[in-house]
Amino acid sequence: MQLVRFRVDLAPRCSLGPGKIALLEMVAKQGSLTKAAAALGMSYRYAWLLLEDLNRSFTEPVTSATVGGARGGGVKLTRFGAEIVRRYHLASRGIDAAARRSLGPLLRKAAQRPRAPAGSRSRSIKRAA
Repeated sequence: MQLVRFRVDLAPRCSLGPGKIALLEMVAKQGSLTKAAAALGMSYRYAWLLLEDLNRSFTEPVTSATVGGARGGGVKLTRFGAEIVRRYHLASRGIDAAARRSLGPLLRKAAQRPRAPAGSRSRSIKRAA
């Protein structure tokens, strides 16, 4: 299990996080933005906006699109897009290892139960009268 999920801001309006990386990986796997978005449970429009943001955030394109053809075109990662994914995962492994070293004693004491839904109150907390 991955311990840390992180986002990195490389420059103003240039960020990478787990959502964008998952989209890039799925685009590489599916060869289609439509299929990648569906596989991740996100709308095509939202996926398109994420890719557009990535392509505008760097001086090199992250993806390239093909139009037409027998299969109707598609989208694929550029070499630079694949490098972004590789470097993000490299950083992620390092950050996760550091967190495990620092927080190891807490991990062993963490209760292994499902989280309560966001916004719900624990029954042991009483409302102030």
